[in-house]
Amino acid sequence: MKLATLKNGTRDGALVVVSKDLSQCIVVDDVAPTMQYALDNWSRVSPLLEEIYLGLNQGILLQAHSFVQNQCESPLPRAYQWADGSAYVNHVELVRKARGAEMPESFWTDPLMYQGGSDSFIGPRDPIAMESEEWGIDFEGEVAVVTGDVPMGCSLKQASESIRLLMLVNDVSLRGLIPGELAKGFGFFQSKPSSAFSPVAVTPDELEDNWQGSKVKLPLRSTFNHEPFGHPNAGTDMTFNFSELIRHAAKSRPLSAGAIIGSGTVSNKQGTDFGTSVAEGGVGYSCIAEVRMIETIRDGKPSTSFMRFGDTIKMEMLDLQGNSIFGSIEQEVTQYVPPRQQ
Repeated sequence: MKLATLKNGTRDGALVVVSKDLSQCIVVDDVAPTMQYALDNWSRVSPLLEEIYLGLNQGILLQAHSFVQNQCESPLPRAYQWADGSAYVNHVELVRKARGAEMPESFWTDPLMYQGGSDSFIGPRDPIAMESEEWGIDFEGEVAVVTGDVPMGCSLKQASESIRLLMLVNDVSLRGLIPGELAKGFGFFQSKPSSAFSPVAVTPDELEDNWQGSKVKLPLRSTFNHEPFGHPNAGTDMTFNFSELIRHAAKSRPLSAGAIIGSGTVSNKQGTDFGTSVAEGGVGYSCIAEVRMIETIRDGKPSTSFMRFGDTIKMEMLDLQGNSIFGSIEQEVTQYVPPRQQ
């Protein structure tokens, strides 16, 4: 099943069921007016949504209309919980190597995770509006799951069974602000602004054999300024799967329906210490920071700049037949002018 949220002038938008080929959709406000409502009432609502999805794909629902991705909010325009992990330890290792720091052994057994801002996600086709290029604007391509209710201290089985939906993520990061925040010893805040999620969220069965062991075993494709930037496989080099990330998040607290758990930046080693760019025949990267880390390790300093106003990023995941699964995140960096007091 594929679901999306259309903009309708309200904070939480209107839930729609989307056809498998992403061409048609149907508003389902009589079943579930919003995505959060559907998640809160999943056991009752999901069979009804599945029935609508089947009819939509068969072309027998006259109420269907064209699905326009530019009209989408993130599937959950706001969420009660957004916790982002760092499941690809290769990414973490590169960060530390670039600054000459050893990686603790515990990073291979105990996931990193931070709690992000979830009250104002941006739409998958909305601009990334930032006040200054000096903040080091970067994209981060990730996969995320949306859970049902998860009890505190859950088992891996309970964690796995709690997964309701999957999405792609552009976890926007402000690299220039991160060092100062981490130096305070209190974690990210200003350096992690609003994230954007794919137009469509899908149930795990939509991935068929490409969903195994709580991992998505397909490439995540990033296109930066209309040039291929990376297509690392989200199922490769993922040290902690989504069930393990959910269990980690729920160690000392329950998670409510609609909690979003991110994978962290998708990163493949590609059989080398650093990975290889697309131009060099490799699978590339999912963020600019990794390229800069590798330049620092190899050349002593980075040469690739972070995003500038006018730069664009596109993220997408295709099935084995070349069809888009989640739709595409397509964003442009623009300059934000803050309101001034009169």
